[in-house]
Formats: sequence, structure tokens, C-alpha cells
Amino acid sequence: MKKAVVLLSGGLDSATTLAVAHDQQFECYALSVDYGQRSRSELDSALRIGKMIGVHDHQVIRVDLGAFGQSALTDQSIDIPIEGIKEGIPITYVPARNTIMLSLALAWAECLTSQDIFIGVNAVDYSGYPDCRPEYIQAFERMTNLATKAACEGSFFKIHAPLVNLSKREIIQLGTKLGVDYGLTVSCYQADEEGLACGVCDACRLRKAGFLAAGISDPTRYS
Repeated sequence: MKKAVVLLSGGLDSATTLAVAHDQQFECYALSVDYGQRSRSELDSALRIGKMIGVHDHQVIRVDLGAFGQSALTDQSIDIPIEGIKEGIPITYVPARNTIMLSLALAWAECLTSQDIFIGVNAVDYSGYPDCRPEYIQAFERMTNLATKAACEGSFFKIHAPLVNLSKREIIQLGTKLGVDYGLTVSCYQADEEGLACGVCDACRLRKAGFLAAGISDPTRYS
């Protein structure tokens, strides 16, 4: 089996991405990043999902992006917006988050002699994040094959973003087909310590609408 590093946040999209990698017969190595996010329960969710799907190894790396502030997800003084999804890049954008996470995944992949990295970014039902676009993923993949010893020696990397062009409805349908237990996932930007979702943030709104469109009962636990 080929090895793959899969970024696993504990949310709906990353759980589906891990299920896709597992279904494609990769030996999966899950990587979760404790970056100082407001919702700590998503890390517990990631560990549960990794066990459910059966990852070969699961690393949780600490990188305190909260030290920089500038995001409602890492700065407790900034309120999570609850008025609905708007145009533009929202205050929940965390500067360079996906670049940092992909860089960590790349480092681990190179150590594992793996050439495959999976990330659950989505450019259809997303909240305006620039690091969720296909062109960003393509650019990062080009960088990996310039910046690594492995690539210089002929082992080129592939960044897999299997959900990037899917709607939330399609993601949920795919994950359900692959046996993902979405009741274990936490998507809410401000879920409490028990993983109960607020139901009103952008992430909750997108998730609710996805289950409704898919015609599948929403297993989310709300506060």
C-alpha cells in the first residue's frame, strides 16, 4: 500500500477526505494541527475519526497561530459572525493556515517516503477563503516539487484535494456512501467543550444546508 498523509481537522470535509484516501487503498497517516483554534473539541473529534477509519498513525502538532491574532478562530476578543455568509474574505480566515498545515504534512510525508498528501479544501460551498481554491493547491504542489530533497531525487509529490469542486451536498453523499459517521465530526467555529454546535455560524449554516440538500438526516449535536 502507498502511504498518504491526510490533514484531519475533525470536521465534515476532512473526515470525508480521509475516507476517500482510505477507499483508494492508501495507508493513511492522519495529521491534526492544534493551532490555537477557538473550538478545541474538533481535535477530540479528529482522534475519534482517525480511529473509526483506521489510520496507521495520527500526529497532533502544536503551532500557536493565536499568538498573531487577526482571526475570529484564534482571537477570543473577535466575535464569530452569526449574521450569515457574506461576500469577501471573512474574519474567520486564519492567515496562512492551510499553507502552514500543508507544509507540516509535506515534512511528514517526506520523512515517511510518501508522495501523497490529502487535504479537504472546498471551493464551491466555502466562505471565501483564498487558500481553498484549486489554483492555490496547484501552486503549492509545484512548490513541493521544487523545495524537497525527495523531488530533486525524482520522487514527486501529489496534493490531493478530492472535494475541491464538490458541493456540500455532494460531499455528504460521498461520505455517507463511504461509511463516514458524521455524528463524530465537529464543524462549528465555536463548538463547546462537548462538541455541541452553535447552529448559527457560517460553518453550521453550510453544514445544515448540505444535509438538507442531500436529503440525509443531520446528526449534528446542537447546543
